[in-house]
Amino acid sequence: MLKKGKLLRKDLSMLGVFAIATGTTLSGGFFLLPGIAAAEVGPAVVISYLLAAIPMFPAMFSIIELGTAMPRAGGIYYFLDRTLGPLFGTIGGIGTWFALILKVSFALVGIGIYLALFFPEIEIVPFAILIAAALGVLNFFGSKKSGNFQIVLVIGLLGILSIFIFGGIPEINYSNFNGLFDSGMDSIISTAGLVYISYAGITKVASLTEEVKDPERNLTKGLILALITSVIIYGLGTSIMVGVLPIDQLIGNYTPAASAATIIFGKTGTILISIAAVLSFISVANAGTMSASRYPLAMSRDHIVPEKFRQLSKFGTPAFSIAFTVISIVVILLLLDPAKIAKLASAFQLLMFAFVCLAVIVMRESKIESYDPGYKSPFYPWMQIIGLVAPFYLIFTMGWLSTVFTISLIILGTIWFRTYAKDRVVRSGAIYHIFERLGHQRYAGLDSELRGILKEKGLRKEDPFNEIVARASVIDLDYEAIFERVAELAGEKLQLNIPLKAESIKEKFLEGTKIGATPVTHKVALPHFRFADMIQPELVLLRAKKGVHINVYDPITGEKENRQVVNAIFFLVSPENNPTQHLRILAQIAGRVDDDNFMNDWMNAKDAVDLKESLLFDDRYLNVMLNRKNFTSQLINRKLREIKIPKGCLVACIRRDTSIIVPQGDTKLLENDQLIIIGEPEGMKEFRDKYKV
Repeated sequence: MLKKGKLLRKDLSMLGVFAIATGTTLSGGFFLLPGIAAAEVGPAVVISYLLAAIPMFPAMFSIIELGTAMPRAGGIYYFLDRTLGPLFGTIGGIGTWFALILKVSFALVGIGIYLALFFPEIEIVPFAILIAAALGVLNFFGSKKSGNFQIVLVIGLLGILSIFIFGGIPEINYSNFNGLFDSGMDSIISTAGLVYISYAGITKVASLTEEVKDPERNLTKGLILALITSVIIYGLGTSIMVGVLPIDQLIGNYTPAASAATIIFGKTGTILISIAAVLSFISVANAGTMSASRYPLAMSRDHIVPEKFRQLSKFGTPAFSIAFTVISIVVILLLLDPAKIAKLASAFQLLMFAFVCLAVIVMRESKIESYDPGYKSPFYPWMQIIGLVAPFYLIFTMGWLSTVFTISLIILGTIWFRTYAKDRVVRSGAIYHIFERLGHQRYAGLDSELRGILKEKGLRKEDPFNEIVARASVIDLDYEAIFERVAELAGEKLQLNIPLKAESIKEKFLEGTKIGATPVTHKVALPHFRFADMIQPELVLLRAKKGVHINVYDPITGEKENRQVVNAIFFLVSPENNPTQHLRILAQIAGRVDDDNFMNDWMNAKDAVDLKESLLFDDRYLNVMLNRKNFTSQLINRKLREIKIPKGCLVACIRRDTSIIVPQGDTKLLENDQLIIIGEPEGMKEFRDKYKV
């Protein structure tokens, strides 16, 4: 049974506030970002993380002040509506709700990806939908149960991270910190901007203030304790990663915490950190679902969205709003790519942080007597002025895609307000109380984190990696080029094998690079995407001895970071319905690229066959020269179909004099032929043993 007009139950304790804020902060910023940030500043990444927390204080203190003065559901929406007016409230409410469900969708996909590493049979999207539904049901029964579940998740997360920290501190090699400031303060500060978003989860609790017991005490202490805890863990955690991992292993590492844990604890450490990552993503998804569902509720109370959204269940929860939020998350999981879109939502959240600081200024300067916050932000107004200006600088550095996305949300909110809500709303914001003081009118009434996973696990037996490499097209350039041109060349090759025109293939590769989805490391780039109407993965290998110029974008913010020159590019396209295999193939390529001898083998390869050989691992390929003086003599003058090749192996190609032959069943082998054989390790071992090679 649903009820109208009721306030939400006050079930969240200080521990609940702390768990929600902490659990949504210690996610991608800890498990993904340090290796990317280290590529910019080396060991000074620790300093960047500490500096990044500073701009978070204005937004946090502003939210605490507004939350203790106006403890109502809707958080940022409610604050903006009551201060800047319903138009700003509508934009903030709709935009923040959409940004939150994108972040939740991304977190749910992250859970599936990590679990798929250990349970490869899991289908990520169906599993993510199942978790979304389960969290929706949990939220339906009240914030107390959701909050208690969040506390359990965060205790588990902090427990594992504590083991990591206490076990890692004695293993720190302090010589790894030599040259701490070599990158310069400008780079350190710039990288602080890159990792700033790691702390943004602190503010998700804003929309739950109505459900906090004694918000003047619990909201204040819970948020401050959460931010302090996050700063300590980020500081000590990144110090351990720098102190344990050689800097060349940390730079560009997409799983730096797991790599450090492996060195400290062995395989057990890898498992523990993976568990922590899953707990973190579930925590983000749970808290995000709680937070997002309160925005339609609050807007419905103010007649900005239909009244159905403010109906409460017998458990005192916004049942319809929760259901609508969960269904929206499921639609995003089914129809969109959350990993790409969620990054764009960060700019809008930064804009909301600026507006929250502005809201405090408006409320203070309005001189409304009934504005009585239980906690007042210190250093007013300078803290709010910094909090108002800093986000716009960060948004500017995030690239045009994020800016366009933010503008689109603003337009969407404006259209909704003008067409639906304007005639239903009869109030204005506190800003008119400022206008009154200037002789104008007054009204008396009165928002997360991604994936990368390229080097977590090896291949499954059914993954056709060797066959993909064997049939791959090869482009060998003898001139300097730009990425746009080589993407066009790759598209021309790939259009022969997939039902997509070269121009469309090129655009997809360019799009992936612009949103930070193309790994670039060790003079190698891995542009990739998935496409529905294809049967098997396809690969193009490109070597450019004189280099290809490629713009590098941050995978979290979409910001253009720098321009690099690469000598190897692997263009991969995989079927849409097998995302885990796509990730494993990328992981296999990334693992080979990380080998010390890879670039030397790649640059010294004589031809296409050598280039393919340089990508394959030793236990998965074999280069055999037929000679009458050894055991391979029994293969000479025989057709391939007459030869019993071990199961799981095949002759990929034959080099004869200066020619490359694609073998057929009736191909006759001659003396001095060079066979390139690929296959599974067991089959390759059988072949080596049989022919003594």
